[in-house]
Amino acid sequence: MPTYSETMTLSRINRERNRHDGKPDTSDQIWTRLRQDVFITAKSEPMLAGYLHDSVLKHGSLEASLSYLLAGKLSSSYLTTTSLRDVLYEAMTSSEEIRRALRRDLSAVVERDPAAKSLALPYLNFKGFQALQSYRAAHWLWRQERHALALHLQSRISEAFDVDIHPAARIGTGILIDHGTSVVIGETAVVEDDVSMLHEVTLGGTGKEAGDRHPKVGKGVLIGAGAKILGNIKIGAGSKIAAGSVVLNEVPPNCTVAGIPARVVGKPGGPQPSKLMDQYVEFDYSI
Repeated sequence: MPTYSETMTLSRINRERNRHDGKPDTSDQIWTRLRQDVFITAKSEPMLAGYLHDSVLKHGSLEASLSYLLAGKLSSSYLTTTSLRDVLYEAMTSSEEIRRALRRDLSAVVERDPAAKSLALPYLNFKGFQALQSYRAAHWLWRQERHALALHLQSRISEAFDVDIHPAARIGTGILIDHGTSVVIGETAVVEDDVSMLHEVTLGGTGKEAGDRHPKVGKGVLIGAGAKILGNIKIGAGSKIAAGSVVLNEVPPNCTVAGIPARVVGKPGGPQPSKLMDQYVEFDYSI
């Protein structure tokens, strides 16, 4: 049975819901769906009602909500929650690119991950999604020549989420980072739209080489858990990298590669394996 404080919080949520019901925001369908999902969750689990209200329901936009949520996770004694929230909100609202990417990324998680039963679940709980959105703010700072703050934010993202993405890396939209743990993406890496990758993926260099030294991943690529792609090599669009592979050479479009070192073993089952999320490889390869 809900406590008095939980009952009062639910009452406040109901008032907030009624206020927004009077003026439905049909211009942002993702935000509207997210609020609906969160409201249902708050009704079903009163112990989380206050958290859900503060994180989502009290805010007027997706950007206001997300900047509040991420600031609470990434702030430190040197970077307060309020000041970090202001920076994140500025980044998200100043860039239409970030606004679009946020919505495409969130949709991608729900479409490709069977564990994501609603928009609310990955938005509130999946660190791969949260780390990616935090990187987008750091990338915006990097492009504004605010390199020190961008790199500090990268460090906090790594500490909080165990995901290390250099703020200079270029990442497209509709990206799924599933689980997120130990994902590393280097400074000169490029990831095009609609890519999916799992935990312990590395897009890294080959050593002390400077300059353009990281992989270029094409559209629709699926990168399996634990795969390592090293060096300034191109991974062709629509390719699939089998789990545990070490890729040292370029991969042609629409191919499946596996092994150490990776070699072509077949073709994926469709033009964009990232959306199919089928990691099975019909080949007896050795790791």
